Amino acid sequence: MLTNSSILITGGTGSFGHTFIPMTLAKYNPRRLVIYSRDEMKQWEMAKLYCDDKRVRFFIGDVRDKDRLARALSDVDYVVHAAATKIVPTAEYNPFECVKTNVFGAMNLIDTCIDQGVKRVVALSTDKASSPANLYGATKLTSDKLFIAGNSYSLHSETRFSVVRYGNVMGSRGSVIPFFLTLADKGVLPITDARMTRFMITLEQGVDLVWHAFEDMVGGEIYVKKIPSMKITDVALASVPAATHEIVGIRPGEKLHEQMIGPEDAPHTYEYAEYYKVLPAIHGWSRDPKRISGGKLVAPDFIYCSDNNIDWMSIDTLRAWIAQNRDYIGKI
Repeated sequence: MLTNSSILITGGTGSFGHTFIPMTLAKYNPRRLVIYSRDEMKQWEMAKLYCDDKRVRFFIGDVRDKDRLARALSDVDYVVHAAATKIVPTAEYNPFECVKTNVFGAMNLIDTCIDQGVKRVVALSTDKASSPANLYGATKLTSDKLFIAGNSYSLHSETRFSVVRYGNVMGSRGSVIPFFLTLADKGVLPITDARMTRFMITLEQGVDLVWHAFEDMVGGEIYVKKIPSMKITDVALASVPAATHEIVGIRPGEKLHEQMIGPEDAPHTYEYAEYYKVLPAIHGWSRDPKRISGGKLVAPDFIYCSDNNIDWMSIDTLRAWIAQNRDYIGKI
């Protein structure tokens, strides 16, 4: 599907973009891959990596700017929406800015993709969007709802929208593993709460889920990959084995455990070998055989949460992953 196509990724200079771009170029050979973002320095640094690849284009712009989006999306077939204000404390202390990017930016992208005849759009979401306890999660839940409803607006066009949702991205910029590694010399790691758990996913797994969504989507689906959980204390032990732990308390807006599918979504959630699919409750789409596509309806009281997960990552597994990827952790 993506072969010889024109693809645009918003927020493309972030951690996801740094993995999505080389993997997609290698597997699908698109005729054009556009990195749309507002940070000129990050674009300058990334452009050095692709200076000899004519397929890769760079476009300075902000999802808040609808006119700029219209220009950038001309002749684009597929869009990955990765742009977001996503650091939880940043969103708590700068709520207006978070809403402008995560909510108004989503609205701008939806409208413009329909107007420009984009075929398919996959928006990246987060476990924090399920039963949100912070502003970031609330804005991403709103964004998810907007992208799902966008399929109602585009019924008479080709444009279709879906969402992928996953948890803590291992080693990405601003995440907990690189944070712990920067404190290795101090010998003490701050732990917000010893009971805390998180879902764990690699960037490569996230890219695979986006690819699958493009291939499988009818419109309005939320794809949730099955991934392991870890206790935050085990993440700390895997990152810096010799460090002691200091309990500092949960930060504003932070959850003890993360949830990707809540009980309210269970009546519309289907299970597959490697992922779950939450189907839209609107328009009877959750009963559409094309969207269900062989899935098995989950139990009525189903909850997919990081503390009730049946799959857990061991300290040794994460420690081996850190050793293998140390040169890249926190740098993309």
